[in-house]
Amino acid sequence: MARRRVVITGVGAVSSLGLDLASNWENMLNGTSGAGPITRFDTSKHTCKFACEVWNWDTEKFFPKIESKRLDKFTMFYLVAADEAMKASGLDISKEDRTRAGCITGTGIGGIHEIEASKVTQIERGADRISPFFIPKIMANAMAGQAAIRFGLMGTCYVTSSACASSSHAIGQAFRSIQWGEAEIMLTGGSEAATTELGLAGFCSLKAVSTRNDDPKRASRPFDRDRDGFVMGEGAAALVLEEYEHAKKRGANILCEVLGYGSTDDAFHITAPNEDADGPSRAMQQALHDANLAADRVQYVNAHGTSTHLNDKIESAAIQRVFGHHAKKLCVSSTKSMVGHLLGASGAIELVATAMSIKHGQVHPTINYTTPDPDCNLDYVPNVARDLRVDYALSNSLGFGGHNTSLLVGRV
Repeated sequence: MARRRVVITGVGAVSSLGLDLASNWENMLNGTSGAGPITRFDTSKHTCKFACEVWNWDTEKFFPKIESKRLDKFTMFYLVAADEAMKASGLDISKEDRTRAGCITGTGIGGIHEIEASKVTQIERGADRISPFFIPKIMANAMAGQAAIRFGLMGTCYVTSSACASSSHAIGQAFRSIQWGEAEIMLTGGSEAATTELGLAGFCSLKAVSTRNDDPKRASRPFDRDRDGFVMGEGAAALVLEEYEHAKKRGANILCEVLGYGSTDDAFHITAPNEDADGPSRAMQQALHDANLAADRVQYVNAHGTSTHLNDKIESAAIQRVFGHHAKKLCVSSTKSMVGHLLGASGAIELVATAMSIKHGQVHPTINYTTPDPDCNLDYVPNVARDLRVDYALSNSLGFGGHNTSLLVGRV
């Protein structure tokens, strides 16, 4: 069976920059930072005291009280983004073969809000006061299961969990499901809500996060010489993937085409990337090979770009290895400079940004780029968005565990 074409027909986003796609994209183009002092818990004993929270979140706006009691925040974020993506796609699932419509999503951590809250309940009130919804709320697959129930998706349905590569793996697998004939429609993406007292403490102990507490909005500075760690982010992004002929037949608004997917591992260290840059290089090469596309036809790379010393240096080296002389002609930017690091959801929101760049001919900037690093010597679209016709683009995600993914998308 010939491999089938796969397109993106709807997207949705929730982050510190807004609760919908339009707000997120506008703020990305404007170079707006979503970072600020944490409001949800006492940070007096944390070395980092700020994050990119979903600032204007109001659970009651989106979920009836009885429903919200059954959902952790990471699932709520995803369902809001998924509602937007499904609406934007124009699909009426009731008119589709629901057994050929599925859902694959990604999260790195899952229901940590409920875990922390329920532990307090157990200590203060006893084990018999734990909610019967505790397990259904915290399990990572809750977001995919709840989405399948919400939209009536009866095809393949599961969650991938591979740290910061989680949602990119999910999108890649959703792409394969359609490409290989398993489904016509796939809802995919990812969500994370790990900006909690315990979640932040863990990353502080790893010394992975920025401690620029006096200037949070300038703290996430990917590829800048003075970067000192990433900024915690949270939120979700959802994408509707569809078989091309199916989308074309119903007159769907196609954003772009998914053309290639690469997935590798460093097999080196649980948290540190291998400095040989081999893993991310192979992931990008696999995506290009999968799409049967020459490297010099790519205009844009949405980088993993975390604002940590090793990641930015190694990813820059990997891009140079894969693209050779063409690397200097690429635009490379980091969405994390504005929304922070959404952990398992980062690949999803970054692919949404990449799809919007192809659709609208604009590339968002890497903000807070002021001092060039000799180890990072590419065009990072510093501080100001750029008009650019993007025919082909890569979106990279690199995660703890040595996981590397690359997704290649292009203009239809």
